[in-house]
Amino acid sequence: MTGEVVYIHITPEAGQPLRAVDSVVAEEGKGLVGDRYHDSAGTYSETPGSGRHVTLIEGEAIESLERDSGIRLEPGESRRNITTRGVSLSELVDRELRIGEVVLRGTRPAGPCQYLEDTVGKPGTLKGLANRGGLRCEIVSGGTIRIGDAITPP
Repeated sequence: MTGEVVYIHITPEAGQPLRAVDSVVAEEGKGLVGDRYHDSAGTYSETPGSGRHVTLIEGEAIESLERDSGIRLEPGESRRNITTRGVSLSELVDRELRIGEVVLRGTRPAGPCQYLEDTVGKPGTLKGLANRGGLRCEIVSGGTIRIGDAITPP
């Protein structure tokens, strides 16, 4: 399994558009510096659950959504922090992965929710991303994640 980081997106406030960045600092036990969940300001920050440090989605899933449903999501509209290519994220639940110098642990699938569909305003997004909404992760060992970083086993 080897993939790569295609896009990185963060936003400091819940409900705001995500902005693209070339790199981001991943802080162990907290999240991505500058992102809403790092500072417990995300929509679901008050809801118990793991995997809020970093979210990933396969670029291939976004392409399939457009091909299968005619719904085009621009980079960042998936509301996930990292868009990947070449790696099956569903195989990384309960496993560790390395992105550049950072080690993450996949905790659970990042299923799409009605909030995502309502935020992007594209009916059918929820259904179209069912079972391919990405992966929620915790940061095991921090560092910097950059566009183009390899995604590999630790």
